[in-house]
Amino acid sequence: MRPKIKRRSKCSTCGRESGFIVLKVSANRLIVTDGGDTDAVELVDCKEYKIIDTLKLGKGVDHGVYNPRSGHFYVENGGGPDGKTHSLSIIDTKSFKQVGEVSGLPGNSNEGMVMDHEGKKLYVNLTGTDEIGVIDLNTRQLVARWPLPDAHVAHAIALDEPNHRLFTATRKPPQFIVFNTDTGKIVITLLCVGVNSDMSRDVARKRIYVTGSETASVFEQRDADHYEHIAEVPTAYRAKSSIFVPQLKRLYVADSGKGKPEAKLALQIFEVQ
Repeated sequence: MRPKIKRRSKCSTCGRESGFIVLKVSANRLIVTDGGDTDAVELVDCKEYKIIDTLKLGKGVDHGVYNPRSGHFYVENGGGPDGKTHSLSIIDTKSFKQVGEVSGLPGNSNEGMVMDHEGKKLYVNLTGTDEIGVIDLNTRQLVARWPLPDAHVAHAIALDEPNHRLFTATRKPPQFIVFNTDTGKIVITLLCVGVNSDMSRDVARKRIYVTGSETASVFEQRDADHYEHIAEVPTAYRAKSSIFVPQLKRLYVADSGKGKPEAKLALQIFEVQ
């Protein structure tokens, strides 16, 4: 049975793709990770629409995740294209200062992170070594490494704590992979959209949405051990960045059009039913 996911609107927009907003730190402040030539984390005043502070980090600034219990923000950097290891810089969001680091992570980057609700464990895609890494945030140490099943370039990631399951998606080949977080073992592997980047859980409907180029893959969770691919919803070229807002029942998908001259930057809005 196909899920009901209806496109509500599509609006043109513009802007660069070098950075993305990852955290709203107050009613009028945002933190933005800005990779590429900048490799910095920026504090933005939302009233004035201007950068009010900048932290310069190492090469390869990209993904970040916020710990609401400690107020710390973790940002990957320090690897770059030729790096053998990389780090997570720890930023205190109140002072906007770097207060620590998780160093020596295998490979040159991780392309996605997700944290448990207690802020004790951080799960990361170790793309350089084709593994899932588990970090103890109290000791700031890598405590477990789960190998991927002959798959490479893991990007999208999500966590289902009640069922003790971790979801990740790889690009080569494009696969949706479910791990048991108690054992680190693989539960199931299914095909999914390629050039994927983001993943969201729809708890109310027991679905997982994975966005990539041209389509969004939709999976249904029957129970902790059984999953079914139920749809490929058309999107756009390199429409890989997304976020699901459960309160609005909407999936927001960004069309970057990167590398395709005739492609347009746009925001697609899908309503799930």
